[in-house]
Amino acid sequence: MPQKHKSKSWTELKQAGNENFKMGQYGEATSLYSQAIRELEKSGNKNPEDLGILYSNRAASYLKDGSCAECVKDCEMSLELYPFNVKSLLRRAAAYEALERYRQAYIDYKTVLQIDFNIVSAHDGTNRMTKALTEADGPSWREKLPPIPTVPLAVREKLAQQAGASAMPPKAAPLQNGIKQTNKPAPSDKELKKAQMLKEEGNALVKKGEHRKAIEKYSQSLKHNASEVTTYTNRALCYLSVKQYRDAIKDCDEALRIDGSNIKALYRRAQAHKELKDVKACVDDLNNLLKVEPKNSAAGKMLQEVQKRK
Repeated sequence: MPQKHKSKSWTELKQAGNENFKMGQYGEATSLYSQAIRELEKSGNKNPEDLGILYSNRAASYLKDGSCAECVKDCEMSLELYPFNVKSLLRRAAAYEALERYRQAYIDYKTVLQIDFNIVSAHDGTNRMTKALTEADGPSWREKLPPIPTVPLAVREKLAQQAGASAMPPKAAPLQNGIKQTNKPAPSDKELKKAQMLKEEGNALVKKGEHRKAIEKYSQSLKHNASEVTTYTNRALCYLSVKQYRDAIKDCDEALRIDGSNIKALYRRAQAHKELKDVKACVDDLNNLLKVEPKNSAAGKMLQEVQKRK
């Protein structure tokens, strides 16, 4: 009499799907995750997070295969079952971006940054979407955005512990400049508001030409939120104004660790290198800037100037 084969459990099917995904066999992984979803639904398992993770895994396979609309659907299912799951948000953002639905992608990237401000792929995505939306809708693009959901503090604290290195989708873009993600939780709402208020006070002082006082305000702001790119680039501008060129370079370095293609950071660091007579470093920064924004006339003009001095 032939022996009956025991059907695989959902956990075994999930594991097999993960193995196929790692080997780049995305179609097979999708099929295995689908079987795992059916088995889990039949099993009477009461933990919605388990099902949410399976939908998120299948979404990753769809994304790798270019089935972006299917990826979005699975991410939506996953997020209903497992609200604010970082992997699902990042995968949906990437799918929206591929579908040129830039507003929705921007919102997902910004939501991820509420959970863990150290996720470099979310910073990079936010900056790409900012550029795309500015080109599409002009300076008032933010007015056309749907509301960004507020991640409750309790959820942020729970998810920040899990967000570390596993937060990025498999084989996502490598971290810029070798910066590693950390498990440091995102600033609280109170800290973010305080940081923003101090930054705005610094901006007001810059307009009055009071650069040293502005530096103090930006420094206080960074104590409350050390991951705000514009605070570093604004303080770098002030350091340039008071001829503290090495401090300007340090601030630009920090900004570029968060956003490796930040135009202001590259330009201001180039200015500082120019003042310190480091022509090579200046030219490198300008060339990198012009790769991101080829028609930047200020960078083109400075590049011509410094090359004449060689």
